[in-house]
Amino acid sequence: MEDYLNVRGRIFDIQKFSVHDGPGVRTIVFLKGCVLRCRWCCNPESQRYEIEQMQQGGKLKTIGRDVTVGEVMDEVDKDRIYYAYSGGGLTLSGGECLCQPEFAEALLHAAKEYGYSTAIESTACAPIDTIRKLLPYLDTYLMDIKHVDPEKHKAFTTRDNGLILENARILAKEAKHLIIRVPVIPTFNDTPEEIAAISKFVAEIMPHGEINLLPYHRLGLDKYAGLGRPYTLDYISPPTDGKMQELLAVAEQYGLQAKIGG
Repeated sequence: MEDYLNVRGRIFDIQKFSVHDGPGVRTIVFLKGCVLRCRWCCNPESQRYEIEQMQQGGKLKTIGRDVTVGEVMDEVDKDRIYYAYSGGGLTLSGGECLCQPEFAEALLHAAKEYGYSTAIESTACAPIDTIRKLLPYLDTYLMDIKHVDPEKHKAFTTRDNGLILENARILAKEAKHLIIRVPVIPTFNDTPEEIAAISKFVAEIMPHGEINLLPYHRLGLDKYAGLGRPYTLDYISPPTDGKMQELLAVAEQYGLQAKIGG
């Protein structure tokens, strides 16, 4: 990719000193746009590609700005000493970074040129050829698998999971390091049977692979009001520690490297 530092894209946040989204200390760049509309999404401001206005703390805040890869890397590079000591680097999140594939590829390319570890948080809900363009620059793929039942997946996210599961099978063979993440959502996928079905699928495509169970939280709830959108899961509560331990034991029965959180 020529002149990749001048490739432009749309982001809505840059978060520093994360230790949960890839190895070491990381800077997370949040890209605008997503193909799913998960009912529990904690970043609803990420879903639409358009620049938006959101009420936050009594003030109107603009969500979204257009930047070049070079401008993003100037910010990322400020913490290079932490990456060097921890093996950290850049993580792309969103939204869904595959909705801006050229920008995502250029960001990952730049990070590797700078010598940083790279990761993406992604649903893999995109054509596999789009994803493959990122793989040469990608160290860790943090991939969401939310459910194996297509109808229930569609009911809670607006799309079925056929493409996602198909891509997971391919990425299990082609990605350098694939970690499956499961957001554990009460009323959606928090039964032992549902976690067992996901774990069985993961074990089939990636024996002894890694799976992270991420407990549902309500941290993004106020954002829905700020955007003037309804939050349709306000009747559920986060799973208890005991519940998460029960589900962890289910995943471990399939020989996976399972843990709570990521």
